[in-house]
Amino acid sequence: MPNQATGAGRPRAMVIDHAWRDLGPGLESLSGPGGAPLTRTVKLIVLPLIVRPALHPELATDFLAPDQAARLNALIVESAGCLAATAHWFTLLKKARRALGVVAGNPQDLYFQRCYELATEHGAPPSDAETIARTVVQEIADDTADRTVEALRNHLTSTEHRTQLDAALIESWAARALLPQPDAAAVIALADEVLDSLDDSVAYAAMVAAGHGELFGQLVWTQAGGVWGSDELPTHLGLTVHPVPVRPEVGRSASTATLPAPLDRTLFDRLFVVLQSSTRRDELPPVPTLVSREVSRSSSPLGLSNETLRVAATLGARLASGLDPLGVGGGLGLTAAHRTVNSRWRREASVLRARRMTVSPDPDGGVLNSLAQDLRTPWSAYMRRLWVRLHGRDVRDAPLPDLPAAWTVLDGVARSVMMDHRARVRAALRTLSATTADPAESRSA
Repeated sequence: MPNQATGAGRPRAMVIDHAWRDLGPGLESLSGPGGAPLTRTVKLIVLPLIVRPALHPELATDFLAPDQAARLNALIVESAGCLAATAHWFTLLKKARRALGVVAGNPQDLYFQRCYELATEHGAPPSDAETIARTVVQEIADDTADRTVEALRNHLTSTEHRTQLDAALIESWAARALLPQPDAAAVIALADEVLDSLDDSVAYAAMVAAGHGELFGQLVWTQAGGVWGSDELPTHLGLTVHPVPVRPEVGRSASTATLPAPLDRTLFDRLFVVLQSSTRRDELPPVPTLVSREVSRSSSPLGLSNETLRVAATLGARLASGLDPLGVGGGLGLTAAHRTVNSRWRREASVLRARRMTVSPDPDGGVLNSLAQDLRTPWSAYMRRLWVRLHGRDVRDAPLPDLPAAWTVLDGVARSVMMDHRARVRAALRTLSATTADPAESRSA
């Protein structure tokens, strides 16, 4: 269901930020340069271990009423001692990591939650804390030794493995069950019903039972046109740069800065992202199993093997096809989901600035105008980020069993894309401001 409207209360993120800053010194290793909690601190410690939305569902929404905000603030204040101890333990674990020569994995992902556990068990680090820290770092390194990017690279660069994987990809891709032209109208009609009734899981369950996610994947494979009511929108909505997806390669390396479109990624690309972002690598299977499963998954419709995740991708595609941050289409959209997301985006100051840049000259020579143009095709960034979320869940065998779970992901991706665009607009404005200030400074020197 849509989250509470902005006017219904204070943003939960703001409440957390203010409460955190009021805790005082001692939290530097868990905080950013400005004193706010790191994104990973909120994601890995504050929300799951302190707020615990499963036990406090009233605190699970993005906007909180005054009494809920007060309760959240109290929970964080009550945890001040444990958080300070967590920060101290994290410093010790990083020191032990350097001493042991451990380099794999992001220390925050690997150690934040374990440090909170140590703080809960021991409080502030005791006299033998350095020994405990070395033991914990070594245990984590041993648990994740065969679930690292380096292990993936070694496996995929082996001549023997590459030959086997090339053959497996060819065989798996050739064995795809290509159906006759699916009925796009039926898929879209049911998707609209789901997106317009976000408190009812019946239609969502019907989509899963009917295999509508697989049907959408078939549409992407068959280069169906006009699916979204406009020939300007490709059926795949940016999931590939090709007219239809092509068989993936094995791959040897990857970089988060240069990753291709989701369905154009190599096996290495796809699993690199999973291993880089995983906070619980010990729950993943070893790399050889990860790779063999990815071969099969890559030849499944939409590159996903679980039907609930494919249905979520279908719903996301329908939502993405109607995203209109700039309001060039006039209305807010066909369904409740479209109206919720579009109205939120159009209130964004960065979007308002971008809208002006589409009708007036860009003083910095194109940077802001380029950002404005991104808002004309928001579906591409949305689908790219959504696919990564769904693929990660597929690898971890974490389906989306009902509509509330699916909507949490769909809406969360929309917020993430919006916040990313906001950050890029602000960065461009800061750069522009600094550039225009330089000539004046030069003249006064």
